[in-house]
Amino acid sequence: MTKPTRLYADDAEMFSLFETELFVAVVGDVMDTIGLQHQFLPPIYKPVDERMRLLGRAMPVLETDVFPSEGEATQNPLMKKAFGLMFEALDDLKAGEIYVASGASPRYALWGELMSTRAKILGARGALLDGFARDIDGIRALDFPCFCTGYYAQDQGARGKVIDYRCALEIGGVRIVPGSLLFGDKEGVLVIPRDAEEEVVRLALEKVRGEKLVAKAIREGMSAVEAYKTFGIM
Repeated sequence: MTKPTRLYADDAEMFSLFETELFVAVVGDVMDTIGLQHQFLPPIYKPVDERMRLLGRAMPVLETDVFPSEGEATQNPLMKKAFGLMFEALDDLKAGEIYVASGASPRYALWGELMSTRAKILGARGALLDGFARDIDGIRALDFPCFCTGYYAQDQGARGKVIDYRCALEIGGVRIVPGSLLFGDKEGVLVIPRDAEEEVVRLALEKVRGEKLVAKAIREGMSAVEAYKTFGIM
């Protein structure tokens, strides 16, 4: 059997297809058809600006709460390090990646303007936080894609630390591993497994291009029943 022609040669070409033709709803629809029916994160994750879209490879970061007390003994030397491994994780971001933080309770912000500034310089494509962001006006001014559960100014310095990065996470029951493809907009965030990417992109392009034909037919007077019968899309 002849293999289908590849739609793209690398991530840059794939990202261009997403940016010019695809949207989250249509990608989620085709993932349903191939059995990937639990890949949307819960609907609490929203962009700090509705115009922002999230697209890139996950760089997962594991947070934990801490409850420091001056002079208190600890068995973990990392607890004596300000912010744990947060700065190392931030500096390790590569072009095309998204900083994905999870593991903390909602007591403090996980991301802010200065982190966005550094990430943007490194070529990162966004941040996805299982928690709060702060310095929202600054993040918006940078036009840096940031998705979070809300805004809260309280700092993590005395309350949380990064204890690992480039490790697997689960958010809302959806597994995210280093390199997972993330695609999000104001209607939701999808995690697309690497081994399904090409099929998902191919099917999504077919569907979105077919929907344009359906829309044209409906504008010209075709009924919804006849349109679905004709095109199999609605």
